[in-house]
Amino acid sequence: MRKLFSRIIVLTIFSTAALLISCSTDNDDNKYAEVTINEGPIGDIGGDFIGNGGNTSETFEYQNSLSRAEYNADITASNGGIFQMIIRDADENTVLDRSLSGNKEPDSFSGVTSSGTAGTWTVTIILTEFNGDGSFSLSEGD
Repeated sequence: MRKLFSRIIVLTIFSTAALLISCSTDNDDNKYAEVTINEGPIGDIGGDFIGNGGNTSETFEYQNSLSRAEYNADITASNGGIFQMIIRDADENTVLDRSLSGNKEPDSFSGVTSSGTAGTWTVTIILTEFNGDGSFSLSEGD
């Protein structure tokens, strides 16, 4: 009987510890981040992003027949986190790496990338602990 009682106590302690660990107050399940790509005419592409403290990274291809691209990004509402845009040319050389931080100025950037090799470029959008929403766009530019 004493062994049975000891086993019940040990089992109760482990069960309680497991329950407390699984009921953490961090509640990371409510955090999310999402990037939506909106393709336009050839040479134009854009998208929207939204997050609630989450992280994501989306990479997509962009056809650019010129050696540069015009870019624009804007955080329309943000309570923190980071938006980052990385663009690589057809030779995989980085022609742009820019970021915006939530709750800080500036809340937008635009311009023309460095010169690169025309062809299939890759664009990576990274949201890190991002809270808010915004948009970005790219078009061929020289």
